[in-house]
Amino acid sequence: MHINIHKSVLAKRSSSIKITGSKSESNRLLLVQALYPQLRIENVSNSDDSVLMQHALTSKDAVIDIHHAGTAMRFLTAYLSIQDQKTITLTGSARMKERPIKILVDALRDLGADILYLENDGFPPLKIVGKKLTKSKVTLKANVSSQYISALLLIASKLEAGLELNLDGKITSVPYINMTLSLLNSIGIQTRFKENTITVKPNNLPVESKTLTVESDWSSASYWYSIVALSDVGTEITLSAYKQNALQGDAVLADIYKVFGVITVFKNNSIILQKIAIKNIETTVDLDLANAPDIAQTIAVTAFGLGMGCYMKGLHTLKIKETDRLVALKTELEKLGAQVVITEATLQLAQTRVILSNINIETYNDHRMAMAFAPLALKTAISIKDANVVSKSYPQFWEDLASVGFIIK
Repeated sequence: MHINIHKSVLAKRSSSIKITGSKSESNRLLLVQALYPQLRIENVSNSDDSVLMQHALTSKDAVIDIHHAGTAMRFLTAYLSIQDQKTITLTGSARMKERPIKILVDALRDLGADILYLENDGFPPLKIVGKKLTKSKVTLKANVSSQYISALLLIASKLEAGLELNLDGKITSVPYINMTLSLLNSIGIQTRFKENTITVKPNNLPVESKTLTVESDWSSASYWYSIVALSDVGTEITLSAYKQNALQGDAVLADIYKVFGVITVFKNNSIILQKIAIKNIETTVDLDLANAPDIAQTIAVTAFGLGMGCYMKGLHTLKIKETDRLVALKTELEKLGAQVVITEATLQLAQTRVILSNINIETYNDHRMAMAFAPLALKTAISIKDANVVSKSYPQFWEDLASVGFIIK
């Protein structure tokens, strides 16, 4: 599906949108529920990734295909490793077969797991022979994707002796590690995170039967922050359901977007995004996004749309996402007239006064490319190619945009 978004003006100064549950929280809780079936979950994400995760966890098939779902690939690799006497082939899309998983497989093998690479060393597909893992200590580089770390933590309470995970170096994505530990704590599993060591106690007893509610997705909220930032002063959008003490790292949006003239008001399990006049406009925004790399694309597009520059660091994990997001961002922003310099872990956008019009934005099978660029329709007419890629995390995105006045064809 190819979508044209004509230069839009929000039809209403004030709108309300309900965002589905967080993909990050949903996938963690779905795995925990598979280990402790007495748990119930509400407001599960309707994203492709979470739907695929649910199907995989209940599948009786010998081959599980998780397509583009990177979180599911990592979490399921750990989960299937402890399913005693079950042999499963875990595979995915062509892009998934290019996304490294060696760090996690090595760690699981150190714990005693039986995992084989079926095609290329270090990459899916994997043949996993489930067994009881008796070892309990493992070390990982601290700057790896938090999904590798969380995959190990999520199964840790089911290991005979629990898990002592040592992280070597400076830790990135701490909020996502804390999210995993908080969710485990909420069902009574004991954890400890001190300096560079995380400990999870074994738990072979039934956990208390309870209902866990997934908070709505902050990554999905980022596109609405961008829309409000690029709109007129006085624009207001209410998003539900959110809480002030969020577990998700992307909740830093509430602070970051102040520089773009967006303030966040927490009220009745919702956030109200309000556009105010920017008194002292910063020409360049300087950010370390090591703890929230998924919002880098949105921020870059917002800064470009407002004629501001930005420098972002801590982006090393973006190289191994659905696409190389740094290269993709540079390519598409430069089509619109931007000047962008990237390294392995940084992106620098120069101030630009002119935005070119009627540009086709490639999405590279990446949902965040489609949604990050869409708000620019408030400044210029653009086309988004393969627009249905948004189903990976936010299936009703285009309908929600149309509901506030975007002209979509």
